[in-house]
Amino acid sequence: MLSEKTIEIVKSTVPVLEKYGKDITTRFYQLMFSKHPELLNIFNHANQKQGRQQTALANTVYAAAANIDNLGAIIPVVKQIGTKHRALGVLPEHYPIVGENLLAAIKDVLGDEATDDIINAWVEAYGVIADAFIGIEQEMYSEAKEQQGGWEGFRNFVVVKKVKESEVITSFYLKPEDGGAIASYQAGQYITLKVKPKNNECTSLRHYSLSDSPGKEYYRISVKREDKGVVSNYLHNVVQEGDIIPVSAPAGIFVLQEKDTPVVLLSGGVGLTPMVSMLKTIAEKQPEREVTFIHGALNSGVHALKDEVSQLARENQNVTSYIAYSAPTERDREVGEYDKEGFVDLEWLQSIVKDTSADFYFCGPVPFMKSIYHILKEWEVATEKIHYEFFGPAGTLEEETVSAS
Repeated sequence: MLSEKTIEIVKSTVPVLEKYGKDITTRFYQLMFSKHPELLNIFNHANQKQGRQQTALANTVYAAAANIDNLGAIIPVVKQIGTKHRALGVLPEHYPIVGENLLAAIKDVLGDEATDDIINAWVEAYGVIADAFIGIEQEMYSEAKEQQGGWEGFRNFVVVKKVKESEVITSFYLKPEDGGAIASYQAGQYITLKVKPKNNECTSLRHYSLSDSPGKEYYRISVKREDKGVVSNYLHNVVQEGDIIPVSAPAGIFVLQEKDTPVVLLSGGVGLTPMVSMLKTIAEKQPEREVTFIHGALNSGVHALKDEVSQLARENQNVTSYIAYSAPTERDREVGEYDKEGFVDLEWLQSIVKDTSADFYFCGPVPFMKSIYHILKEWEVATEKIHYEFFGPAGTLEEETVSAS
């Protein structure tokens, strides 16, 4: 238990953290990686360069300080971060390293404002916060290992099939090298791949949403090749069928809820991967459940898994599929295999979804997600009916810039 004095001091730092949070976390990563370069094997360097990880950590520290007298309020955030930590292999012995460098960063950024009382209070508070993370993550490690087909850490998988789905997206089918059973998962979850591209000093870890329904003897991920994506380009250009990739067990809290309510699945670009998993799962397990699948893409050239979704819609009377192309090609216009030119907007959404009683799930690039979120809020969809996930560090859809996960 934290003392009243500690709680008072930590809460008094909330305005400072709000103002200097990102400066502190930026300095924190600089210090930690200089002292412990081995941790570069865990963190996503692209998110570091874009500032997304720094902002995410700043928001987490801010939330912890603001709720230091009621840490139960941030348990959902702890679980969201914890599931990613488990997938990456973050261990209890990493937390003292984080604490030491976070406190050093606070001193560096705040200077004389970081009094001994403030530092000592944060030492005590960090210990309690770290214990909360460690406890929850240890439960997650146990669950991942002890479930049927589960395992600890990373397990070697063979790329048994590689399928080009569009100009920019390729699917990889993975089976365990040892031939054993694999853990099931919930639609919407992801697996984490560990790769070391040639000439790269560090191992790279990436989360990729599972794009098929659970219950198969393989895992399928569908990966977009990003222009400067070290891992995505390695997977697209180097990895071939028969290659071995270490994988950690499925994880993630963005999952399909098994209810009887209608479902609307909205995706932009490669954000369709968890949506397709959800669609296929509903079609297999709840064929009577009404589903509206809406996908936005630039055009047919970059539209992946289109035939798969179309077939599901043809074969299931409760599945309806719609496509919006923001920049259709001339051939797209000739063939006419899309329903709207432009972006998903409120007027069009209301014309194909008749009411707000459905559960709305969405995923895609941040601008797409911001747009969908504001459309749903404008339509007065209840907060508990809105479900979404960011790829990489989470953000806030309330603000103009990415800010957390």
